[in-house]
Amino acid sequence: MSFYTSLSGLQAAQTDMSTISHNLANVSTNGFKRSMTIFADVIASTKDSNPNQVVGSGTVVKGIRQQFSQGGYTQSSSSLDLAVTGDGFFAVRSESGTGGVMFTRNGSFTVDSERYVTDQQGNKLLVYPVDGSGAVVATGIDSAQSLRIPQTSGTPQATGNVALSLNLSANSTIPSAATRFTDDKPYAFDRFDPGTYNQSAQTTIYDANGNALTLTNYFVRDSAPTVGDQTSSWKVYSFVGDQQLDSDTATAGTQPITLNFDSTGKITAPSTPTTFGGFLSPGATSEQNLTLDFGTGTTQVGSPFSVNARSQDGAAVGQFESVTVGDDGIVRAAFSNGDSSPLGKVMLANFTNPSGLRQLGNSTWAASGLSGEPRVGEPGANGFGSLMSGAVERSNVDITEELVGLIAAQRNFQANAKALDTASQISQTIFNIRS
Repeated sequence: MSFYTSLSGLQAAQTDMSTISHNLANVSTNGFKRSMTIFADVIASTKDSNPNQVVGSGTVVKGIRQQFSQGGYTQSSSSLDLAVTGDGFFAVRSESGTGGVMFTRNGSFTVDSERYVTDQQGNKLLVYPVDGSGAVVATGIDSAQSLRIPQTSGTPQATGNVALSLNLSANSTIPSAATRFTDDKPYAFDRFDPGTYNQSAQTTIYDANGNALTLTNYFVRDSAPTVGDQTSSWKVYSFVGDQQLDSDTATAGTQPITLNFDSTGKITAPSTPTTFGGFLSPGATSEQNLTLDFGTGTTQVGSPFSVNARSQDGAAVGQFESVTVGDDGIVRAAFSNGDSSPLGKVMLANFTNPSGLRQLGNSTWAASGLSGEPRVGEPGANGFGSLMSGAVERSNVDITEELVGLIAAQRNFQANAKALDTASQISQTIFNIRS
């Protein structure tokens, strides 16, 4: 009988060493949780047995219990690297979407080719759906959805109205009065010749597809105050790309806008916005109409040329630029057009008995009858830990503790092996007596 008693000790020590070896092998695995071997003694007795004469029958591995203590953190520059401080697991769904929900403490997430946020195995991170303000609109694990990063944001809108408020310097010269221009070589505006205009201003506008275009206005002083006439006038030549805009389609030729100012530098004309003739943006088949309004804020005073205000009513489609995850779990995407959209709220899950979770490998677990059904909630809520972005939880394996345990398991194995050897020698002695 002592053979089997010692054998059970050997098997138990071997299981303990295997568990410790598994812990040590995963000391660098993010989100890994160490396990501990639990033993129980084996006693064969009945109610009629004398308790002072009962001899044990060895040991048995009662269980290998997972230890869900907090691991350390590794800082990261990625906003999609997440860590839970306290209780809770991230919920993920398999890549195919047909498998059940799995749970993990490894928050190292990336964006796949289809713009889903996934772990290293391709499992998709689950979040609560939210509205435009970031408020959760549905709760429960069945309402959770896979987090996906949109590629664009917004609807394109063609620019129809542009407003400029600027100051044209009263000290500006009249380009046509320059000595370089003669009767043989008269003045003519040329946007490629800076000597034919005083200043220019660029405004970004958009076509119907949201493509950016540049509206360039060239300001040319046409007249200066005289003793008999204290007013001033300017010509404004407007171009979109290489196309010059016509401010008066009823007059032959492409006409510029004429700005008139009184003796105080206040604009007197035009008193209403100017509507240009249509122009074609690149690739367009229909003309786009544009209105330019200098308003009442445009002046002509002695200070240098300046654009004080500029606006337009077009809109581009925003391209995805970055994603952030707040401490409250709200995932926000930022786009090139200035939009910022909440995409979801990270969902955490917890269990009555986390040690009863079924290990799936890759630092993932599944619910079991021992763990109980998952309870889901938001980061920081009652029973759930807080969320940290830009960090990943490391393994909770303590190398020193495991090495000490390994030494103890080795001694246990050697002691049981010695007991087995002693039992063998005693048996051999008995055999020798009989012979």
